[in-house]
Amino acid sequence: QVQLVESGGGSVQVGGSLKLSCAISGDTDNPYCMAWFRQRPGHDHEREGIAMIDDDGALDYTYMVKGRFTVSKDNAKNTLYLQMNNLKPEDTAIYYCAASASLDACYSASWSPAPFGYWGRGTQVTVSS
Repeated sequence: QVQLVESGGGSVQVGGSLKLSCAISGDTDNPYCMAWFRQRPGHDHEREGIAMIDDDGALDYTYMVKGRFTVSKDNAKNTLYLQMNNLKPEDTAIYYCAASASLDACYSASWSPAPFGYWGRGTQVTVSS
């Protein structure tokens, strides 16, 4: 099992940047598929996957954030990051860090939250114009 704690959220203007962190603790010796999801207002509590990184460092992004967001992981610090640039009002959401013990979750085109058994509590990001 792993425990996840997000930080770094806040309010920013359109075009600004934020860097989110996710501290990972617990069973960090085993490999996990790590991901960032978000839950936007008015989207019926849907958690949409936006970025994933597997244990070898391979990355994937949805079209919504590709070219603007960068996911990375510092294994020495057991921390997952999400650098968000050129933020837009539609990026306003609660951002969640998630982990899946099934590495196949990193290679699914569905971006489903279902395979992810470990979640942080989320951090709010608000982008205003």
